[in-house]
Amino acid sequence: MSVEALRRLGEEIAACRRCDRLVAWRERTAADKRAAFAEQDYWGRGVPGFGDPFAAVVLVGLAPAAHGANRTGRMFTGDRSGDFLFAALHRCGFANQPTSAGVDDGLMLSDAYITAAVRCAPPVNKPSPGERDACRPYLERELALLANARVAVALGGFAYAVLCAIGGVRPRPRFGHGTVAEVPASSDSGEDTRPLAGISRIVCSFHPSQQNTFTGRLSAEGVDTVLRDARRLANLSPA
Repeated sequence: MSVEALRRLGEEIAACRRCDRLVAWRERTAADKRAAFAEQDYWGRGVPGFGDPFAAVVLVGLAPAAHGANRTGRMFTGDRSGDFLFAALHRCGFANQPTSAGVDDGLMLSDAYITAAVRCAPPVNKPSPGERDACRPYLERELALLANARVAVALGGFAYAVLCAIGGVRPRPRFGHGTVAEVPASSDSGEDTRPLAGISRIVCSFHPSQQNTFTGRLSAEGVDTVLRDARRLANLSPA
């Protein structure tokens, strides 16, 4: 069953130690806590995806934030990017509440699943190509287990490039907010392109980082438009 398989994959991701630099950074950050979180126990491990295992829409980010998901153990939880994203998911009918502070806060996603291209917090939010490639099999396996997924939302150019590589999107349309890339149903050889076999489109969004939201590059209206487009393309009822 995919739910149990996702759980087992999550445990494997949490225990992963493939990338020496990332393991060292996530653990150092968990030990040298930010003052505001000095009394909290940091997760300090690889971060699995989470959400509705029967989701029609999958959101893919870059990597956990050092004092966000690396602290809480849940993607986009406990940082400003997550505050912005979950408010939008709530407005657009994907989340039962607009806030996300910790794994026990009651947040539930409906028809949406959130994951990332890299599972450990990287220094200055920049994974190396080798780290990206070492983590890619986890995303491939996760997407393959999300059997009902029809649309992927790429949160930023890094996630977009990884999704296009997995899905065999060539040539890759230039990344831009609102860009929609069609995923081929089969490879040039005619073989199934799983794990994106069920996903027919990748919708691009600027990443909900403070750099984008504080400058106005990504507005609430802008992210809502992308999420509502994703609902429509996945044949979900309007929020």
